[in-house]
Amino acid sequence: MTTTSTSPGTSPGKSPGTTSWRGVASEDQDELPEKVSILLRERSRRLLGDLLRPYRKQIALLVAIIVVSNAAGLAIPFLVSVGIDQGIPPIARGSGPSTLLTVVGVILAAAVTQALTRQAFLRLSGKIGQSILLELRRRVFDHFQRLSLSFHEKYTSGRVISRLTSDIEAIAELLQSGFDALVKAVLTMVGTAVLLLILDVHLGLVALIPLPLLVLFTRWFRRQSVLVYRRTRETVALVIVHFVESMTGIRAVQAFRRESRNQEIFRQLNDDYRGANASGMRLGATFMTGIKLIGNLTIGGVLFYGGSLVLQGEVTPGVLAAFLLYLRQFYEPMQEVSQFYNTLQSAGAALEKLSGVLEEEPSVPEPRKPQPLPQGRARGKVCFEGVRFAYVEEMPILPRLDLKIPAGQSVALVGATGAGKTTLAKLISRFYDPTEGRVLLDGVDLRTLDEPTLRQAVVMVTQENFLFSGTVADNIRFGRPDATDRQVREAAKAIGAHEFISGLPDGYDTEVGKRGGRMSAGQRQLVAFARAFLADPAVLILDEATSSLDVPSERLVQRALRTILADRTALIIAHRLSTVEIADRVLVMDRGEIVEDGPPARLIAASGRFAGLHQAWLDSLSS
Repeated sequence: MTTTSTSPGTSPGKSPGTTSWRGVASEDQDELPEKVSILLRERSRRLLGDLLRPYRKQIALLVAIIVVSNAAGLAIPFLVSVGIDQGIPPIARGSGPSTLLTVVGVILAAAVTQALTRQAFLRLSGKIGQSILLELRRRVFDHFQRLSLSFHEKYTSGRVISRLTSDIEAIAELLQSGFDALVKAVLTMVGTAVLLLILDVHLGLVALIPLPLLVLFTRWFRRQSVLVYRRTRETVALVIVHFVESMTGIRAVQAFRRESRNQEIFRQLNDDYRGANASGMRLGATFMTGIKLIGNLTIGGVLFYGGSLVLQGEVTPGVLAAFLLYLRQFYEPMQEVSQFYNTLQSAGAALEKLSGVLEEEPSVPEPRKPQPLPQGRARGKVCFEGVRFAYVEEMPILPRLDLKIPAGQSVALVGATGAGKTTLAKLISRFYDPTEGRVLLDGVDLRTLDEPTLRQAVVMVTQENFLFSGTVADNIRFGRPDATDRQVREAAKAIGAHEFISGLPDGYDTEVGKRGGRMSAGQRQLVAFARAFLADPAVLILDEATSSLDVPSERLVQRALRTILADRTALIIAHRLSTVEIADRVLVMDRGEIVEDGPPARLIAASGRFAGLHQAWLDSLSS
C-alpha cells in the first residue's frame, strides 16, 4: 500500500502542486533533513505555548499546589527519623509518648495536606487540560474546513481523522498525567537529594554516587524513545488511514472483491503498529528494570554503609531509616519518568503533526482588504482574462483562456474528459486560483472577494450530490440555514422534488441516513438541486449534475432547470446533450482551449465538433 507522507501546501504565488516544508505534517520525519526536524519541533513548541498562554495564572497556581504537596510528602521521612530518634527514647526511659504522639500528629497533618493538595491539583489540572483540548479540537476542525480544496485532494480522510482522534488523545494523555508525573518527579528527586545531604553529608554522597549513571541511562532512553514513539504515531496513522479508506469505499471493495487483499494490507499495517508498540514496551521495560536495579543496589549499599555508621555512633537509627525511605522516594519517580517519556514522545509527534496542519496555508487565502461588489449583490457577469492554470507546473490544463459570460446567460461546456471543463468551474468557484491571469465576477477579481460574498454569489452542484446526516429539510436548507419550512417546500416544488419527498415516511422530516443512503441517486440529486435553488446564487454551476438521474427524473429536472436558470448566470457541464439544449450558449473545449462557441442551434448547423457530438447522441437514442 502506498501512502503519502506529507501534506503539501501551496502559497498564493505558487501552483497547486508546489510544496513547501512549512506544510509538512511530519508523517515521515525520520527522513527529513535535520534543519527541518528542528523547525518541526520549534513549531510544535510554539503551538503548545500558544495553547498554554491563556492559563498562565492557573498554571502558576498548579505549580504552587504541587510544591506544597511534594513538600508535605518529603517531610514524612524526616518526621519518621525525628520520631525514631526523639520519640522512642523518652518512652524507653519512662517519660511518656508525648513527643512521639506529637510527631505522629504532624505526620498525619502532612499526609492530609498532601492528599488535599493532590486532589486540588488533579481537579484544576483536569479543568485546564480539557479547556486546552477543547480549543485544540476547535482550531483543527476550523482550520481543516478553511483549507483549500487542493489540500483535501492530497491529504487523505484517514489522516484527517487521525489528527482529530489519536493525535488529540496523545496530547490529552500528556495533559492529564504527563506533566503531573514530570513535575512530581523533578521536585521529588531534587528535594530528596538536598535532604539527603542535609541529614548526613557523607552518607548522602554515598547515596548519590549512582547519579551520573542514572543521567547517562536516562539520556540513552530519551534518544531511543524519540525514534520509537514517533514510529508508533506513524504506524497508527497508517492503520487509521487504511481502515477509513476501506470503509468509505466499501462498495468498491466488495464490488471488486478486494476484501482479502485489503485484509492482507491491514494485517501488515496492524503488525507494523504492534511491532512499534512492542519496541516501545521493550524500551520502557529496559529502562524501568534498569532504574529498579540501580535503586535496589543503592539502597543495599546505603544500608550496609549506614549500618556501620550507626554501629560506630556516627549516624542515628532514625537518620538511616529516613535515608532508606528517601531513596525509595527518589527512585520511584525515576520509574515514572519512563512512562512520562512514552507519553511525551507520543504527544510530541502528535503536536508536530497538528502544528503542521495548523500552519498549512490555504492556496486560496482570504483577501486582507476585501472589495465589495459594485451593486452590493452579485449580478453574475463572469470574465476570464488571460487565465493560465496547472495542477502540475509542467502540465497546464488551461494554457491561456479569455472568456466573457454576460450576467444571466446559460453556458454549456462540452468536450472530452480532461478538456478543462471542471477546472474552469473550480476556478469560478475559487476552489483554486489561476496560475496567471484573473477571474472576475462583475468586474471584481475573485481573489479580492471575501469568502461569504463569494459563496453567496456562486454555488456548484456536482454529480456527487453529497447529503449530510439529518432530515431532508435540513439538507435543503444547508446553504441557507435561516430558511423557513415554507421556503424549503417552495424550493422543492420548483425543482420537482416535492412529490417524492411528501411520499417519504416522515416527509420533509425523514432522516436521509449516512450520505443519503436511504434515498436513490436520483432523489439525492433532486434534493441537491433544491438546496441550490433555495441558496439563490447569482452564478450556478452544474457539474455533471444530471448524471445520476433516470430518464423520467431527468425530464422532470429539465423542466425545473428552466425555472432555476432564469435570471441567473449558469455554467452547465454535461455529457448528456439533453441538458445542454436548454443553454443559451455552448462552449466546446479541447485541451484547455475553446474551439467552438455559439448558440446550440447554430453550432449544430455548422457541422463542427458539437454537431458531431449531437448526431452521436441522437444515434444513441435511436439505437
